[in-house]
Amino acid sequence: MSFAFNEKSNELANIALAKYPNDRKQSAVMPFLDIAQRQNDNWLSQDCIEYVANQLEMPFIKVWEVVTFYTMYNTQPVGKNFVQVCTTTPCWLRGSEHVVRACKEIISENPKNVSADNLFSWMEVECLGACVNAPMIQINDDFYEDLNYETTKNILLSLIDGKPLQVGSQIGRQGSKGVSDAK
Repeated sequence: MSFAFNEKSNELANIALAKYPNDRKQSAVMPFLDIAQRQNDNWLSQDCIEYVANQLEMPFIKVWEVVTFYTMYNTQPVGKNFVQVCTTTPCWLRGSEHVVRACKEIISENPKNVSADNLFSWMEVECLGACVNAPMIQINDDFYEDLNYETTKNILLSLIDGKPLQVGSQIGRQGSKGVSDAK
């Protein structure tokens, strides 16, 4: 097994473990997986999963069940900017197909393909929990809401150019208030 937590990840793992009684350390499986995924370029290789299982004294299959149940864990490499496009009904009703079109044009025609420069990958996902500001995407840990084709394309091009991005609503919405209510 070649994967092991680095010093920073070990510190985070110890913080996570401290939240559970000693006889319940397996309860830290989700934070351990998140720590491993972040250290391993945002995906969980078999080595990562085996490491977590060994650290928590769990059978590999139990950890694998968690990994494959939750969509937040990636079992294949993803790009530096991992774009998740919500296509659930509220986002679809508000035009998520235009967001998908921008991803296909800028990143890759096919979801889950990592771009040649390793800068991007994208995929369609179920609800990301910001339905009131649909359509939306999540890039790594950040939400971008109230999107259309142009705003999505501009976000992706800004990432290519290394320009700063406005996280959140792309139309100036504050919380769930409409733009006219936000003033």
